[in-house]
Amino acid sequence: MPRQRIAITGASGLIGGALSAFLRARGDEVIPLVRRPATAGELQWHPHAPLSPTALDGVDAVVHLAGAGVGDHRWTPAYKDLILRSRVDGTVTIATAVAQCDHLVRLVSGSAIGFYGNRGDEFLDERSAPGTGFLAEVVRAWEAATAPAQAAGMPVVMARTGLVLSARGGALGRMLPLARRGLGGPLGNGRQFWSWISLTDEVRALAFLIDRPDITGAVNLVGPNPHRQREVAVVLGGLLGKPASLPAPAIALRLGLGEFADDVLSSQRVSPTVLSDNGFAYDHPTIEAALTAILAEG
Repeated sequence: MPRQRIAITGASGLIGGALSAFLRARGDEVIPLVRRPATAGELQWHPHAPLSPTALDGVDAVVHLAGAGVGDHRWTPAYKDLILRSRVDGTVTIATAVAQCDHLVRLVSGSAIGFYGNRGDEFLDERSAPGTGFLAEVVRAWEAATAPAQAAGMPVVMARTGLVLSARGGALGRMLPLARRGLGGPLGNGRQFWSWISLTDEVRALAFLIDRPDITGAVNLVGPNPHRQREVAVVLGGLLGKPASLPAPAIALRLGLGEFADDVLSSQRVSPTVLSDNGFAYDHPTIEAALTAILAEG
C-alpha cells in the first residue's frame, strides 16, 4: 500500500491516539485536526465553523472520530444536547470540506452500534433497521450528517463501533479496578449482549477501511463473537483469579448513572458482516484472547 496522508479528528482520544500510532508505524503521514492552536504537523478546526477544503490539499483520507463522550457526564438535557450537536455539527463541517475537495478523499466517519437501540437477543447486522431511544436517534442524525460528502461522490463509510476493550479507557478501563478486587460481577441481570472489539482490532479495522474505499455505507466494528455481559465478567474474573458473582443491581446503576444506565444495560447482538465478507481477519476473535492480551499489557 502506498504511503498515505491521513487527517484525523479526535486524534488525542483512546481510539484516535492508537490509530495515529498504528498509521505512523506503517509509514503513513498523520495530520491531527485539533481545536486548540495548531502546532507543526497539525491543522486547526472547529466543529461549528467551516473548514476550508484547501486544508485537505494532498490528503488521501479523513478519519472523523471527534465528539463529546457519551459516558463522561450524567445525561442532563444540556449534556444530551452536547452529545448530539458535537457529532452532527462536527460531521457536517468535515463532510462539507471533503465534498468541496478537488480530488477524491476517503471519509471514515465515526458512528456507533447505538444505532440499533436495545434489541435483546435479536441478531443484528448492517441491514438491520434502526432502533429507538436517545442514542439511536443521535446515531441516525450523526450518520445523516455525512450527506454532503456522499452527494459529492466521495467514498464514505460510517464505522459503527461497539464496546472497545482496553485497560486504558472505556467500559473495561472502568471495570478493571473493580474486577481486580473481586467486584466485577454482572451489571443488572448480566443477560444483555455486549458486542465488543479489542482496541487492537478496532484500530486495524479502521485502517482496513481507510485502505478499502470500495467499501461504503455502514460497517459494524465489533468482534465476531458477542457475549452476554455476565459471560465477559466471568472470563475476566477467571483470568484475574477473582470472583465475578456480585452483581450491580439495575436500580443502583440508574441511581448512579441516571439515564445513561439504560444504555449500559441495553442489549445489542451485532455481527460484523461487512468486515467478515470483505476478508478482515481479527487478532482477537474471542473474548478470552482479547482479555488475555489486554491484561498482559499491564
